[in-house]
Amino acid sequence: MSVPPPDIEPAAPAEKAVFAAELFPHRSLTPGGFALLMGVFAAICAGNAVFYFALGAWPVAIFMIVDVFILYLAIRLSFRAGRAREQVTVTRSDVHIRKIAPNGRHQDHHYNPFWARFHVDRHNEIGITAMRLTGQGRATSIGAFLNPDDRESFATAFSQALAAARR
Repeated sequence: MSVPPPDIEPAAPAEKAVFAAELFPHRSLTPGGFALLMGVFAAICAGNAVFYFALGAWPVAIFMIVDVFILYLAIRLSFRAGRAREQVTVTRSDVHIRKIAPNGRHQDHHYNPFWARFHVDRHNEIGITAMRLTGQGRATSIGAFLNPDDRESFATAFSQALAAARR
């Protein structure tokens, strides 16, 4: 059994979170659906390309192939953007927002819950259009990629958590 040297204090226990959430964008297309979509689209474009090539309109065939590539690239970029995340944690002494980019890089934002203010921008027909946390001369947007219903539920829960942290 080893005893830590006297100059090293044991780590303090982590403060209990009042609120913790991980936000991520919704993607309705699964990898299997992506394969099916690309297969059907490529087959249709290939059939059209052969037809137009046989008619002598070979430039149209080239554009059909380019269309398949552009759709593939657009969906792959959408899947990549879907890897973005935001982790929001509220404790009695800290509001921590970690924004994780699709490439894995992250950016941390810390606010004092007693000084932080949660702002919600609303539109009459759409609902919540933007959310941000401000304080100490800074502002951080939250959940920009969420749909309006998810923004509404997050805003309600986060507001309640921020109020509970201040008590």
